[in-house]
Amino acid sequence: MAENLYFYIIILLSLLALGDLIVGVSNDAVNFLNSAIGSKVFSFRKIMIYASIGIACGAFFSSGMMEVARKGIFNPEAFFFDEIIYIFMAVMITDILLLDFFNTLGMPTSTTVSIVFELLGAAVIMAIIKIFEVGESLGDLPNYINTAKAVQIILGILLSVFIAFSVGALVQWISRVLLTYKFEEKQPLFHAFFGGISLAMIANFILIKGLKGTPFASDTYAFLNGLTITAFIDQFAVWVNLFSALFWFVLSFVLIRFFKVDIYKVIIGIGTFALALAFAGNDLVNFIGVPVAAYQSFEIWSQSGVAASEFSMGVLSKKVPTPTVFLLVSGIIMILTLWFSSKARRVVKTSLDLSDQNQIKERFQPNILSRVLVRFFMRSNQLVVGVLPSGALQKMNTAFQLAPLPTTANADRPAFDKVRASINLVVAAILIAIATSLKLPLSTTYVTFMVAMGTSLADRAWDNDSAVYRVAGVLNVIGGWFFTAFSAFVVCGTIVYFFYIGGPAAIVAIVALVLLIIARNFLLTRSTTKTAPSVQLRISKNESLRDVIEESSGNTQQLLKHSIATYRLMVLGLETNKRSHLEAAAKKAALLAQEVDDLKNDIFYFIKSLKENSLEASNFYIALLSSIHDLSEDLVYLTRISLEHLKNNHKPLKQSQIEGLVNILKQLNSFYKESDEAVTHKTDFKEYDDVLKQKSELYELINSVINQQIALTVDEETSPKNTSLYFNILMRTKDLIRHKFDLVEALAGVVVQLNARKV
Repeated sequence: MAENLYFYIIILLSLLALGDLIVGVSNDAVNFLNSAIGSKVFSFRKIMIYASIGIACGAFFSSGMMEVARKGIFNPEAFFFDEIIYIFMAVMITDILLLDFFNTLGMPTSTTVSIVFELLGAAVIMAIIKIFEVGESLGDLPNYINTAKAVQIILGILLSVFIAFSVGALVQWISRVLLTYKFEEKQPLFHAFFGGISLAMIANFILIKGLKGTPFASDTYAFLNGLTITAFIDQFAVWVNLFSALFWFVLSFVLIRFFKVDIYKVIIGIGTFALALAFAGNDLVNFIGVPVAAYQSFEIWSQSGVAASEFSMGVLSKKVPTPTVFLLVSGIIMILTLWFSSKARRVVKTSLDLSDQNQIKERFQPNILSRVLVRFFMRSNQLVVGVLPSGALQKMNTAFQLAPLPTTANADRPAFDKVRASINLVVAAILIAIATSLKLPLSTTYVTFMVAMGTSLADRAWDNDSAVYRVAGVLNVIGGWFFTAFSAFVVCGTIVYFFYIGGPAAIVAIVALVLLIIARNFLLTRSTTKTAPSVQLRISKNESLRDVIEESSGNTQQLLKHSIATYRLMVLGLETNKRSHLEAAAKKAALLAQEVDDLKNDIFYFIKSLKENSLEASNFYIALLSSIHDLSEDLVYLTRISLEHLKNNHKPLKQSQIEGLVNILKQLNSFYKESDEAVTHKTDFKEYDDVLKQKSELYELINSVINQQIALTVDEETSPKNTSLYFNILMRTKDLIRHKFDLVEALAGVVVQLNARKV
């Protein structure tokens, strides 16, 4: 009976490992996709192919990394089989829960930190339970926990944050001073030198990280004087690196000079492959190390004939190879997740937003600490600038002078150039390789993220307009990392305690609860994806006034349709007194407001992109944007006050009031149909004239409804809240109508201009 119970637990652990692989890849994709996606040097499909090959190789090479799950944090000989299974079960449940939580928020966290602190939390609580049962003291805790290794891991992770940021900033600053933003104008020798060093570092990184976990690393070879590959690299490190740098320099020069190859694209492609390989080789243990250890423990225990509560797990201290089939299946799942996970792209977007060279809509709000830090470093920079020679200062400013801004929309512009993308990959690879060769534990997520933030700072992507937001974002992410460690320890320790006192019933209950939470997050993510802005108010072909009018007409159609649909939902919600309708209306209004904000942020690039009639087209576009902004504010206000009225459980509108709103809605529908026909014809002023004639009719209707409500308020007993809401809706609807007509009038005005030119 007991054996069947643990067999079912192993099956459950396998299923949890599948889920953990999916949420883990979604989180860690930022480690190796960030630079390639941000620089836009490859299509998304090519980036995925390079990363997929890296993951496949890394998964196959990761067998040697599984030891940390068995004996890296606790001393397995101090625990019995039933206790170990509870520890492993608690770790997997906590891990999938935490990673899914961070993925839903779109925040990158460390799978290494989460697994380490989960193992630590579960093992500490289980050890404390055992200590009290046998009458020992807490001073005996080191007998159960590998404290030296745990402290080493924690310190290594904390140091990696500071070192990665500092080294990334320094290398990027030096590279930019030497290459400048006009790096493509440099001689081929410069590019070959940069490519030689970069590719040599990445190659060294692949050798150290890629071969470490493979069987080949422990084999000796005659052509290496009887040394293993790892030992040979360690013994002749200087010569290996010098030969590698020379080889890659010559190859880079040949590719650039004779084949016209863009060496930066080569660096980014190989670097993406290398970091994907490192991710799979290093972090696969975070996803399947615990289930594999549990499976191997079950196999050994089931053959022993000893009771689960008496079988010591000292056998886990020995090196046990991981079955190759586990690695291959895991690699396939990781690759599929990489291609199809929407959460992975959201996590990548967070990192890209914080390092974007362009003016974008900032995701994070400034806080006191970010303001203080920005102010401190700005003043420190002023002091440094004050003592530098003017000639050196001028040279540096010239190096950091941005190339002419592209005229494409924000969504189509690279977040940073190829030099910064290359530095991100190379520095991250160097730091991870050095730490690996010195056997220092670190988080690949922390290193890659902090390198990207350091290079952003050095590259002046954080200027006066964005620094306070970007610093706040970095602080939020780092705060999330500390939260990961704390919550992993506490939650996992709590779960293992419930397992110990509740047994199988507690396992079933907690797994069911976790599945419900993950399902809720999944549905929330799908809902967020589906409710992406439905009004795509974009001007893509804007070389002349005619182009702007052409696309603005289509945008106006979409806008009017969206606003009528929002108003209709609001009226329906007030009529039926259903909160769901009003919430949907408020969401549609908020999405429109978000789209308008994005348009306002892009106005600089819009004006820069115009090639003719720029003054007329710019004035028209600004006027149009002003009307759209006012209209979106009207909708946000109307839906907000209606929803608050219902949330506060005030009396619903009277039937006569609903009838007044329904009549207004009918007139608005008629206006929309006429407007849609006018906009479809675009250059027929008569169609616009027919629409504009409805303006006075709509105003008269609203004034009539207002007068009816005044009479109702005087003659009958009415609710003050009800009356206040109704008057607010009517007055703001009047503004809404005015702004709708402003849109049509703006289009009609330019149509007159174009017709006059034809004559």
